[in-house]
Amino acid sequence: MPQKVRVPLRVIVGSYSDATVTVYVKIAALERKSTGCEAGVAYLSGLLGLARSTVERALTQLMRPDAADDIVELTSQRRTLPGGDGETAVRRIRATDSRREHGAWVPSRASESLSPRQLRCYAALSYATATGVPITLAELARVLRHRSGTSAGQPLTQRSVRRILRDLEQLGWVSVDQRAGHRGRHLYTVHDEPLQPVLTADSGEGSGADLGEGSLHEEHHLTDSPDDQPPTAALEIRRRREQVVARAAVENPLPTEFQVPARSLNSEPQGHPNLKSYAGPQLSLAPRIWRVLEPVKSLLPGLSPYMVRALAREIGRQLDEGQEPERLRRRLEFRVASTDMIRDPGRWLLGAAVVRRGCALLACESGRIWHTGRECDACARARAARDHLRRIDLELDERERQLGINNPYQLPAGPPRLAVPPPGSHP
Repeated sequence: MPQKVRVPLRVIVGSYSDATVTVYVKIAALERKSTGCEAGVAYLSGLLGLARSTVERALTQLMRPDAADDIVELTSQRRTLPGGDGETAVRRIRATDSRREHGAWVPSRASESLSPRQLRCYAALSYATATGVPITLAELARVLRHRSGTSAGQPLTQRSVRRILRDLEQLGWVSVDQRAGHRGRHLYTVHDEPLQPVLTADSGEGSGADLGEGSLHEEHHLTDSPDDQPPTAALEIRRRREQVVARAAVENPLPTEFQVPARSLNSEPQGHPNLKSYAGPQLSLAPRIWRVLEPVKSLLPGLSPYMVRALAREIGRQLDEGQEPERLRRRLEFRVASTDMIRDPGRWLLGAAVVRRGCALLACESGRIWHTGRECDACARARAARDHLRRIDLELDERERQLGINNPYQLPAGPPRLAVPPPGSHP
């Protein structure tokens, strides 16, 4: 059975941002061990595919009293060792009583597989199906309303809600029976696991085994929030000081395997004695980027820092638009295995390996739907149209050849000849 956490209804329909709901689900899963959630901001950012600033804003929003009911959903305890070195904070969510407060059960790995808005829609559907409420598109639009900007507080359009539901159905997290419910409403079936496998970190290795930071124990299925236990080491609570220029990373540094060595980082360029060698920090990749690039990690040491950053930005852009890490990883595995010789690794990675091929549909991967494996309908129609036009061109060429019709757009073979009158002749 997948691990599931209970999300209060006030978090789903309240004023929290979509990213805040995602961060809440993952912290609620990591918080179930006795020591609480010890994952740092960098770990949560790489695990959820969110920017560090987005995770920090979500944590701040959860730790502040809500303007509607003054409820604080998250508490954070800063820790300092006797020597003065800081550790990641211990975070705990507010204990809730399922008999007094409504909520929805959400799988923890859905926070890693779905975008924040998709996760919020999934949680709303989970609550509606569990309580037997026939929810409509208009009601979902009010739950998935705009959270910022000039349209803050306004519901989404029903077209946007349909697109979110279609994405959830293609990902395999929900099933939709069109117009099969009461008064023509849709019937939704929420799945605890997707109908096809996805890449998540909720495995037997524990929640923090791949990063060397955060919690290093398996997440178990406790139903109540554990009591706060004092750490074994001599710790003290300190207030957050004013932000200053940091000389080192605030959170625990990434392991060496996430650092990308480049031949031009610490070596002086040949043929340019006046240029100074690079003396800055060593280039490192986010965990989600590194997992995608693992099949081609042997090509990375020969790349320049600029090329590595460009490659990481392109992979991050595709992950942010909804493509799964396993999909990009499989793409790189297939293309590196089907390529005989790679003369320029940088140009090959950016121009051929990581590029998605297919139509404008996000789920299309080289003419097939990624999650189902079936042929893409849009690509099939486009291919049929191209074949039809090619047959028409061939038939016209054959008909012109049979009738002996010359191409009217073909230019003469040579320059025109001018008739020169013979000498002594009159014009």
